[in-house]
Amino acid sequence: MRARMVHGLAALLMLLTVVATVTGARADGVIVVTPPDCDPGCDTPVYIGDQLMVKNHHVDVTIDNQLATTEIDQTFHNPNDWVAEGTYLFPVPDGATIDQFTMTVDGKEVEAQILEADEAREIYEEIVQSMKDPALLEYIGQNVIQASIYPIEPGDDASVQIRYQQVLASEGGVVHYRYPLNTERFSAEPIEAVSVSVQVASEEPVRAVYSPSHEIVVDKEDENHFTAGWEANDVKPDTDFDLFYTLSGEAIGVNLLSYWSEQDDQGTFMILAAPGIPAQETAISKDVIVVLDTSGSMEGEKLEQAKEALVYILENLNEGDRFTIVEFSTGVRLYENELLDASEAQEAIEWVERLESDGGTNIDEALTEAMDLVDEERPAYVLFLTDGLPTEGETDTPDILDNVSDVAPENVRLFAFGVGDDVDTVLLDNLVAEHSGASSYVRPGERLDEAVSAFYAKISTPVLTDVELTIDGVDTEEIYPNPLPDIFAGSQLVIVGHYKDGGKATIELSGKIDGKETTYIYEGQTFVSTGETTSTESLPRLWATRKIGYLMNQIRLQGEQKELTEAIIDLSIRYGIVTPYTSYLITEDDILTKTGREEAAQESYDAAVAAPMEASGGAAVDAAATSADMAAAEAAAPVQFTEGDVELRAIGDRAFLYKDGVWTETTFDAETMETVKVEFASAEYFELVAEHPELAVAFSLGDRVIAIADGVAYEVTT
Repeated sequence: MRARMVHGLAALLMLLTVVATVTGARADGVIVVTPPDCDPGCDTPVYIGDQLMVKNHHVDVTIDNQLATTEIDQTFHNPNDWVAEGTYLFPVPDGATIDQFTMTVDGKEVEAQILEADEAREIYEEIVQSMKDPALLEYIGQNVIQASIYPIEPGDDASVQIRYQQVLASEGGVVHYRYPLNTERFSAEPIEAVSVSVQVASEEPVRAVYSPSHEIVVDKEDENHFTAGWEANDVKPDTDFDLFYTLSGEAIGVNLLSYWSEQDDQGTFMILAAPGIPAQETAISKDVIVVLDTSGSMEGEKLEQAKEALVYILENLNEGDRFTIVEFSTGVRLYENELLDASEAQEAIEWVERLESDGGTNIDEALTEAMDLVDEERPAYVLFLTDGLPTEGETDTPDILDNVSDVAPENVRLFAFGVGDDVDTVLLDNLVAEHSGASSYVRPGERLDEAVSAFYAKISTPVLTDVELTIDGVDTEEIYPNPLPDIFAGSQLVIVGHYKDGGKATIELSGKIDGKETTYIYEGQTFVSTGETTSTESLPRLWATRKIGYLMNQIRLQGEQKELTEAIIDLSIRYGIVTPYTSYLITEDDILTKTGREEAAQESYDAAVAAPMEASGGAAVDAAATSADMAAAEAAAPVQFTEGDVELRAIGDRAFLYKDGVWTETTFDAETMETVKVEFASAEYFELVAEHPELAVAFSLGDRVIAIADGVAYEVTT
């Protein structure tokens, strides 16, 4: 059964791009009502999520030198045939001190109060006990804004607005804003429209802007102002909105985030490295060599888009840059057999516009000719665009790789664009791996010119090349990406890794500026250790995402290795990351046992060896694109999986599997661990949550849960 399913798993790779992400849930504003004829303790309660619908949820945030003003507009709809009246609860974000707030309902100001965590706990426990609904347990430990809500007639709406302020701390030059946006379990239907917009003004220059939770769009007005936004329609948000931005007056700002896992007894760190805006006279001059496939298969729209992309590159060369073009089909033709100054780009544009497609695909000669043009004294970027397999000259992939390596200088960076599904993904990905670049795949229906232009805009102005990272004072390991890419103006480098013990450390970032060795030193960086808490619980899952992507890529390029398959499966289950190796295993009985995972790894390995994936074709391109995306991810992979009555979710750095009516933490091994049973909503149940606050969010998943705290597995029963 497994072998047959593994054989077709490549098609499941795209699942990673369509499921939702869950990290560190904290629910947003919710109205809790008591339905008619359902007194506290009734046998058939109407759960909070079934009472009202959230129609719209809009959040506008302004942060002025770390004073954040949050304005919230929510619309609730009553779909029931009874009048809804109850209490509005809004959890105060962790660590926030609310110094002023206002609240209106349907345009009328209402009386609201802030309850301290201890007082709020009594309300949460009473609701959980009376309504038999554990969802509000995730509020435990937080202050809450509370207000009475006027009756909402059947079929009517109620609009709630809240405005509050808080001062955001800057820790190590990192400012963190969090908005509680977990609406999933508190709305009967998806939200029609949800958005978060953040406007920031800072006296100190802003460097990196990063969200581990949402795909934000960032617009930087200058070094001191930016806007970040996210919006979606017909969704059930299931994770808080987190935004980090870093402050630094350095030419390249380097800031550290770290997280300590008590369960794994290890730390995970992230380094955000982002440059300021260089003046024209300080920008590094570079060489750009475009290698363009004009074979017969490129005829028509593909060639026209390739030409548009090439024109964009030529029009956006910086002063001091140099360029040339290598066009190839059956043979190879150079625009000029030397690098030309950017001032000569206009004549090259006219040459590009006359290009036509014809003949075969001589990749080997085209790339070796391009490498011969590289100046070893300057940053050199080779952009390689092709839509097919090698058909002329040398066509054997290992020999092409060897030939290119023999003539490629160490300073070259090779970036490949595979157009369509008929490309040799193994060749392209090995080329970029060996020459410190990256590959992109432009699928049928996607625009090549847009992909290439967007990419070139990111690398158009290098500020530090041949980048190396040194951390002195803390033992680190398994750092991704490896090797580190160059740093470009307008971009940010996100580095993640593990460390063994916390403490103070010095970070050094070194590289070359116009060929000269340069080192930036950042002293007094703090890696947190056991007993220290941070709001960066998403870091371990990001690290696991990148490692899985790296391992999947190694298997694709070097062939199946059983130990790599085992590592992928273990990481996938531990962190709740769906992969081709584990997507079907989630529904099987032995997924939570070491024996079951070892058997799965063996059978996956055997199946892959018996029927290895082709290097080209749609499935191969899917696999290449997915592993590359995971290896370079700036946020953890999507984690929620549902198939029938089976679900997989992640909360912070923990994952839970729902099967047979029970949510089970994936680090629980049924073969070697026993559980301590506690009855749902009993006095012991609430005492346990008070003693181990980390269990609160886990227990909020349902009334039957197995979760681990301090090495003990607790089982909630009914």
